[in-house]
Amino acid sequence: MLCNTPALPYMGAMPQLTDRSALSRHRARATAPFLREAVAAEVEDRLLEVNRRFTAPAVVTPFPQVWAGRLPGAKTVPDTEVLDLEPGAHDLVIHDLCLHWADDPVGQLAQAARALQPDGFLLATLFGGTTLAELRGALAEAEVEATGGLSPRVAPMGEIRDLGNLLGRVGLALPVADSAPFDVSYADALALMRDLRAMGESNALEGRLRRFSRRDVILGAMARYPLTDGRAVAHFEVVTLTAWAPAPSQPKALRPGSAARSLAEALEAARRENGGCGARWHGRMRI
Repeated sequence: MLCNTPALPYMGAMPQLTDRSALSRHRARATAPFLREAVAAEVEDRLLEVNRRFTAPAVVTPFPQVWAGRLPGAKTVPDTEVLDLEPGAHDLVIHDLCLHWADDPVGQLAQAARALQPDGFLLATLFGGTTLAELRGALAEAEVEATGGLSPRVAPMGEIRDLGNLLGRVGLALPVADSAPFDVSYADALALMRDLRAMGESNALEGRLRRFSRRDVILGAMARYPLTDGRAVAHFEVVTLTAWAPAPSQPKALRPGSAARSLAEALEAARRENGGCGARWHGRMRI
């Protein structure tokens, strides 16, 4: 995605990575938020799996129209530096696919966490580190060849493990981070770049070039973009972060050393139950 890496606070001074004025202009011109619609539908499915009826939801989103009718009665607020959320007012806060643009993602999550009631649920979506890897590589190679240097075009985004760690930093309980791929097929890389503009996700980095890209850079990127069956397939990694506001009723992790038997004893018991063949493990780990 033509966007920036999440930044961490440093000595109270936050580096400005995103040009918020440019980002607002790009969003105002957006005409095709189809990917946001798909992610919002995925969020709806996840909420159905949560054994809870939410009565005071809030959504942090730059595109409130995407959520019209999805969460009746939900308060929608933009992803400004200071979120318009009252402390302890909500049992559900959704941070909708915009945390990757935040200069201070920890601060955004901390504000969302403060807005939760005890045992309230936070769900945040954002683009992860493998998003648009093919476009990043093609643009970088083309620009180096054409100009001998690189400009901030598609900066790297957060990796899932690092993003999951942010939840613990803001004091939330039972944190989970996972990711899902969204692959979209285009006629060529230029069609992809046009679609990013239509999504409101074109380059808004503070350090970006303030002029149109050279023709030979764009043509070079198109020539280098890998094709699948003659088409340019763009990969979007959507990371979902979930956690709960602490509450006395929540399950707690056991104190270290309090287990009734050791791991070696448990594995030996499993080996015997499987006829001496050892325990078999199935499933997928989520960070």
